[in-house]
Parts: sequence; C-alpha cells; structure tokens
Amino acid sequence: MSEQEQFYLNTEESTTQHAVRRRREFIIPIALFILTVATTIIAGALQKGVNPFQEPFRLIEGIPFSLTLLTILLTHEFGHFFASRRHGVKASFPYFIPAPPPFLVGTFGAVIKTRSPIMDKRALLDIGAIGPLAGFITSIVVTVIGLNFSTIITIPEEKEVLGLGSSLIFSILSYFVIGPVPEGQDILLHPIAFAGWIGFFITSLNLLPIGQLDGGHIIYAVFGKWHRLISITMIGILVIFGIFTWQGWLLWAMLVTLLGIKHPPLMDGQIALDRRRKIIGWLSLAVFVLTFIPLPIAI
Repeated sequence: MSEQEQFYLNTEESTTQHAVRRRREFIIPIALFILTVATTIIAGALQKGVNPFQEPFRLIEGIPFSLTLLTILLTHEFGHFFASRRHGVKASFPYFIPAPPPFLVGTFGAVIKTRSPIMDKRALLDIGAIGPLAGFITSIVVTVIGLNFSTIITIPEEKEVLGLGSSLIFSILSYFVIGPVPEGQDILLHPIAFAGWIGFFITSLNLLPIGQLDGGHIIYAVFGKWHRLISITMIGILVIFGIFTWQGWLLWAMLVTLLGIKHPPLMDGQIALDRRRKIIGWLSLAVFVLTFIPLPIAI
C-alpha cells in the first residue's frame, strides 16, 4: 500500500470517527432530555397524589410541573450555550440529568460541557452570568403565574408536614400576589409555583461564589485574585448553615470542595471588565442574595 493510499485511509477513518462523535453530541443530550421529560412528568403526577402504575392515564396531571421546570432549566442552560457561542467558546448542548422516583423533582438539573478555553474576563462573566439571570427572570414569571393558582390552607397540627423555606424573592412575590398569610396557615403551592420555587433554588446553587460554579466564574471575573479566599469563606458559611439549619449544606460544601475551588487562568487576563459587565456582575450577586434559602426544607 502506497503512502498516498494510507493517507486517504486514515483520513476516512478520522472522518468516520468525527461523524460518530458529532452524532453522540446530539443523540446523548436528546436521549437524556426525553428521559428527564418522563421523570419530571412522573414527579409532577406524584405531587398530585397520582400512582403512575395504577393510574397511568393520569400522568398528564404532571405535565404542568414538568413543562414549567424544564422551561426554567432550558432557559438557564441555553443562556450559557449562546453566550459561549457568542464568544467563540465551544460548548455542548445541555445534558439533562433525570432523577427517577421517589425523587419528587424528577431531575438533578442540567450541565453544559465547555470544550475550549475562555479568552478573557468579559467572556467569562457573560458565560457565567447570563444563564442564571435568564433562569431567574423565567422563575419570576412562572412563580407569579403559579401563585395565582395556589391556595391558602390551615396547617394540620396532628401530623408532620414537609415545609419549604422561602427566599427573599419568593416571599416578596407571595406577598404581592397572595397577600399576608394568617397565623397557623400556609400556602399550598400549585405545581407551577413549586417549579418556580425550584428555579430560584437552582439559581442560588449555581450562583454560589465558589470554584467553577457560575458564581465562581463571576467572582473570578469581578474580583480576580480574591476568588480563592471568597470561595473558602463561602464553603465555611455553608458548613455553618449545615450545622445550624439544613444538613444538606454540609453535602454541598463537601461536593464543591471535591470539585475544586481553584479557577483555571484565562487566555488573556489583562482585559478589564467594562462598566456594563461590572453592573451585571454585581446584579448577579444581588440575585444570589435574593434567591438563597438558609433552610430550604423543614419538617
């Protein structure tokens, strides 16, 4: 076999491998998304008291929750995706993570893989901030809609009830949509409002100013060398909350520590943020404060 023939053979194999990889880039995200649609519909039906095995025809009752939650997640992830493409950063389509029953949310969220370096602070801030801000705005809209369908109920004294903590933004929206809640009563959230609550919670988790989370990207872009100290301080705060409020924060503190608190350097770290992006950075930190819930779940 001549060298020229060998060259064409290798090129053909490389092209085939490239085609297989490209198919995987589409097939895997689509397959995971379809699975997540199914698990979130089941989760929504379970919230309504439906047994999906005994009453499969009632699974449609889980669609409002599923559609709302997936809309929030898609808005968030495609915010990252389009911001990455705008700055010439290669990024995958969102990989949704389905969570089968008995997990009552139906998903562990979604992630996007970044496949090329981020050039400068401006690109880093755009990529880190646009996703959470888009998800935050979407969560506000769906929460207002869902609260209009929610009802006020009397809290039963004779049995334990799973209660949801309230972020500042959720409390504000509840007050303006429903009004003050009398003592001994609480809001029974419509599935759309519950999806909005989850959207705010997910936003706060992503905006934690630690490592390479969205909040970590923003802190690195805005404060640079202070990123590591801020990350360590925030982990310490999570540990304190984990001891005194919700033990789940201990798990999050451990998880983000294992993922690493160090941020990789940028290709060009000398380009400074412009005024507009500094405002976006501080706005993102304000959104974190508005959405953070010290005690997310209480019994």
